[in-house]
Amino acid sequence: MSAASATPSAAQILSLFRSLLRVARDFPDYNIREYTKRRTIDAFRHNAALSEASSISSAYSHGMSHLAVVKRQAVVYSLYAPSLRSVMELQQAPF
Repeated sequence: MSAASATPSAAQILSLFRSLLRVARDFPDYNIREYTKRRTIDAFRHNAALSEASSISSAYSHGMSHLAVVKRQAVVYSLYAPSLRSVMELQQAPF
Protein backbone atom coordinates (compact mmCIF):
# COMPACT_ATOMS: atom_id res chain seq x y z
CA MET A 1 0.00 0.00 0.00
CA SER A 2 1.41 3.36 -0.90
CA ALA A 3 1.17 6.13 1.65
CA ALA A 4 -1.31 8.39 -0.13
CA SER A 5 -3.24 6.02 -2.41
CA ALA A 6 -5.46 4.08 -0.03
CA THR A 7 -6.94 4.84 3.34
CA PRO A 8 -5.75 2.36 5.97
CA SER A 9 -8.42 0.20 7.57
CA ALA A 10 -9.33 0.42 11.24
CA ALA A 11 -7.57 -2.92 11.76
CA GLN A 12 -4.36 -1.55 10.25
CA ILE A 13 -4.53 1.55 12.45
CA LEU A 14 -5.15 -0.55 15.55
CA SER A 15 -2.26 -2.82 14.58
CA LEU A 16 0.03 0.21 14.28
CA PHE A 17 -1.09 1.45 17.71
CA ARG A 18 -0.43 -1.94 19.30
CA SER A 19 2.93 -2.27 17.56
CA LEU A 20 4.06 1.10 18.88
CA LEU A 21 3.03 0.18 22.43
CA ARG A 22 4.70 -3.23 22.11
CA VAL A 23 7.97 -1.69 20.92
CA ALA A 24 7.81 0.83 23.77
CA ARG A 25 8.08 -2.08 26.21
CA ASP A 26 11.48 -2.95 24.70
CA PHE A 27 13.14 0.17 26.10
CA PRO A 28 15.18 -0.75 29.19
CA ASP A 29 14.96 2.78 30.63
CA TYR A 30 11.73 3.54 32.50
CA ASN A 31 11.60 7.21 31.45
CA ILE A 32 12.04 6.50 27.73
CA ARG A 33 9.58 3.60 27.88
CA GLU A 34 6.88 5.67 29.57
CA TYR A 35 7.49 8.68 27.31
CA THR A 36 7.10 6.50 24.21
CA LYS A 37 3.86 4.99 25.50
CA ARG A 38 2.47 8.40 26.49
CA ARG A 39 3.48 9.97 23.17
CA THR A 40 1.85 7.12 21.23
CA ILE A 41 -1.43 7.41 23.12
CA ASP A 42 -1.48 11.20 22.80
CA ALA A 43 -0.81 11.08 19.05
CA PHE A 44 -3.58 8.56 18.42
CA ARG A 45 -6.04 10.57 20.52
CA HIS A 46 -5.11 13.71 18.61
CA ASN A 47 -5.58 11.99 15.24
CA ALA A 48 -8.82 10.23 16.20
CA ALA A 49 -10.83 13.19 14.94
CA LEU A 50 -9.39 13.03 11.42
CA SER A 51 -12.05 12.45 8.79
CA GLU A 52 -10.43 13.17 5.42
CA ALA A 53 -8.91 10.15 3.71
CA SER A 54 -5.75 12.06 2.79
CA SER A 55 -5.24 13.20 6.39
CA ILE A 56 -5.75 9.68 7.73
CA SER A 57 -3.33 8.24 5.17
CA SER A 58 -0.77 10.90 5.99
CA ALA A 59 -1.04 10.30 9.73
CA TYR A 60 -0.82 6.53 9.17
CA SER A 61 2.31 6.82 7.02
CA HIS A 62 3.85 9.14 9.62
CA GLY A 63 3.03 6.55 12.30
CA MET A 64 4.62 3.77 10.25
CA SER A 65 7.82 5.77 9.81
CA HIS A 66 7.76 6.59 13.52
CA LEU A 67 7.43 2.86 14.28
CA ALA A 68 10.59 2.16 12.28
CA VAL A 69 12.45 4.88 14.18
CA VAL A 70 11.26 3.63 17.56
CA LYS A 71 12.33 0.07 16.71
CA ARG A 72 15.84 1.29 15.86
CA GLN A 73 16.01 3.42 18.99
CA ALA A 74 14.96 0.48 21.18
CA VAL A 75 17.87 -1.54 19.83
CA VAL A 76 20.34 1.29 20.42
CA TYR A 77 19.01 1.95 23.94
CA SER A 78 19.30 -1.75 24.79
CA LEU A 79 23.00 -1.60 23.94
CA TYR A 80 23.48 1.17 26.50
CA ALA A 81 21.00 0.05 29.14
CA PRO A 82 21.53 1.58 32.58
CA SER A 83 22.97 -0.82 35.11
CA LEU A 84 20.61 0.41 37.84
CA ARG A 85 16.85 0.33 37.68
CA SER A 86 14.82 3.51 37.99
CA VAL A 87 13.32 4.46 41.33
CA MET A 88 9.90 4.18 39.68
CA GLU A 89 10.60 0.58 38.70
CA LEU A 90 11.77 -0.22 42.22
CA GLN A 91 8.50 1.13 43.63
CA GLN A 92 6.49 -1.09 41.31
CA ALA A 93 8.43 -4.26 42.09
CA PRO A 94 6.59 -6.75 44.32
CA PHE A 95 8.28 -7.49 47.61
